Amino acid sequence: MRIAMIGTGYVGLVSGACFADFGHQVTCVDKDAVKIAALCRGEIPIFEPGLDALVATNVKASRLDFTTDLTGPVAEADAVFIAVGTPSRRGDGHADLSYVYAAAREIAAAIRGFTVVITKSTVPVGTGDEVERLIFEANPSADAVVASNPEFLREGAAIRDFKFPDRIVIGTSDERGRKVLGDIYRPLSLNQAPLMFTVRRTAELIKYAANAFLATKITFINEIADLSEKVGADIQEVARGIGLDNRIGTKFLHAGPGYGGSCFPKDTRALVKIAEDHDAQLRVVESVVAVNDNRKRAMARKVAHALGDNLRNKTIAVLGLAFKPDTDDMREAPSIPLITGLCDMGAKVRAFDPASMKEARRELPDIDYCDDAYSCADGADALVIVTEWVQFRALDLPRLKRIMKQPIVVDLRNIYRAEDMQDLGFVYESIGRNKSKNV
Repeated sequence: MRIAMIGTGYVGLVSGACFADFGHQVTCVDKDAVKIAALCRGEIPIFEPGLDALVATNVKASRLDFTTDLTGPVAEADAVFIAVGTPSRRGDGHADLSYVYAAAREIAAAIRGFTVVITKSTVPVGTGDEVERLIFEANPSADAVVASNPEFLREGAAIRDFKFPDRIVIGTSDERGRKVLGDIYRPLSLNQAPLMFTVRRTAELIKYAANAFLATKITFINEIADLSEKVGADIQEVARGIGLDNRIGTKFLHAGPGYGGSCFPKDTRALVKIAEDHDAQLRVVESVVAVNDNRKRAMARKVAHALGDNLRNKTIAVLGLAFKPDTDDMREAPSIPLITGLCDMGAKVRAFDPASMKEARRELPDIDYCDDAYSCADGADALVIVTEWVQFRALDLPRLKRIMKQPIVVDLRNIYRAEDMQDLGFVYESIGRNKSKNV
């Protein structure tokens, strides 16, 4: 199959490289000439474990290439994937579909012969209808089918997720479209990947519903963590106790500072707006959005409380800036409102992250950045663990205690045992634990 992938962001680049690794001929297209030039030099614009090697292998095998001009790749393609950004629209929370629609118009002008156009971007229900209308408005003679194929990739594990998916959702009622997409994903058949064919609007809603449900699990366990602190329970044991029920499951039951990233915040907000537009109520999702926003701001107050509610001229060391480990993604990261709140309360903040400091400097230009965890902690009044990078799971704790001005650790990911920290002489605060003695 010949595939044109429009957009070289997270979804487009990972998907394009994986399709090429299946043996398809893939051209990734992006209007950003600087990004395309970097990709042609072998420079990967995002941090994703294994992606650099995957891209290099398939470029060397002449199965993957990059360009700023979609005309040739689309004209030759059996399938064209739209994988451009759909950020929250400024001011109202709706998904901004301007990039999707612009891509559809350009694709329409370049189509030659039968082509399946697939929206891989996360888009509101009914977007495929509008993409179809735009294509045939721009090119009434186009022989095209528009389908939906939402992605379910986790940053930090995207390549494995693509090659060993829980499911592949394909939204189309056209038999020709089903065949093309079935052929594209056929290399996964030996892995027994479940292909789920449905109508286009259902496929579009599946993506939003999945992300909203996962965001709800995170928010639920965070609220139970707050209750655990009040009543003297241990949230990690609570999470294990409910997660062992296979109706609930263990995933996304890790208490922390709130969800962030490129998907959950914008998709939950967009889903609420979709419901409003169709006169439906999504009170649970509305509450999830509000509770999560409030939680991120509350983390700064938690740090302040550990220091006697006075942060004036105190130095706070922050470990972890990206919204999760194994990525450099700073979009909606909990570290941003946390650090902003600390600075507003008069603290001096220094930070370290193994991958995201370049991105973080754009979001948080007024703090100090350090070369490693220990230079970050040196002389600090408190250390805050925000992202659970593996590098932070085995810190030299006696060394930390020696170099810190005050041995105060606020662990927002519960990666250390409270008894170990207390035995070493730390004042230790975590999430959903240690507020009162268990009975």
